[in-house]
Amino acid sequence: MTDWGMVSVITPSFNTCEYIIETVRSVQNQTYPNWEMIIVDDCSNDSTIEILENYLKETKELRVKVLKNIQNSGAAVSRNYALREAKGCWIAFLDSDDLWMPDKLEKQIDFMIKNQYWFTYTNYREIDKDSQFLGRIITGPKHITQKRMYSYCWPGCLTVMFRLDKIGLVQVKNIQKNNDYAMWLQICQKCDCYLLDLVLASYRKRKGSISNQKVFSLVKWHYLLFKDVEELDAITAIAYTIRNLFFGAAKKMIYVKKKKY
Repeated sequence: MTDWGMVSVITPSFNTCEYIIETVRSVQNQTYPNWEMIIVDDCSNDSTIEILENYLKETKELRVKVLKNIQNSGAAVSRNYALREAKGCWIAFLDSDDLWMPDKLEKQIDFMIKNQYWFTYTNYREIDKDSQFLGRIITGPKHITQKRMYSYCWPGCLTVMFRLDKIGLVQVKNIQKNNDYAMWLQICQKCDCYLLDLVLASYRKRKGSISNQKVFSLVKWHYLLFKDVEELDAITAIAYTIRNLFFGAAKKMIYVKKKKY
């Protein structure tokens, strides 16, 4: 197999003791072997760290690096920390309760190399807390410009990959929600984003996920993203928030596919 360089897998973690090992295994099972996984635990108060460290010791897995925040700080701070520690030339994202298909890295890097794309995402499927398929496949536009990214957060975080030497170190402001969206907006200043039209990841829907938030909460966090992080004036921030609501509804009609398997 061609070695295209190391992939750094960025994984923030908080109270995911039920899922963290399955997530790590989905990375260990990759057909592309040159990777490191950087897990930043955000002061979990369950047994996440104990279970994770015991598993890594038992399996003698040296490619997984576990870091810990000094205090509970949120996903943005955790991802920023992991990105600063990353040694790979490729950056990929995987939250601590989500999963990858075994050939995810291999197929995505091949797609990027062949087409000279430096910022990409893939389709993903939704699963429940028991890893059972919920019958929905999520896709998106094949080509996302900076303008189109402002309209909606199309890429699922668990599917995104970018080339570090083309984009540079990405660091975002500490916001409680939409910090992944803030990253994509920042990266889109450097290059467009492209879709690999394959289902290569599984997103776990559970209580507390942003997809389960009420509309008012989503409006609030989108407005704060555009106003405080993107530093737009209030009227423009409101306009982009309304655009996001419109394209969010459009996504459900156009880019969500129902499957039986």
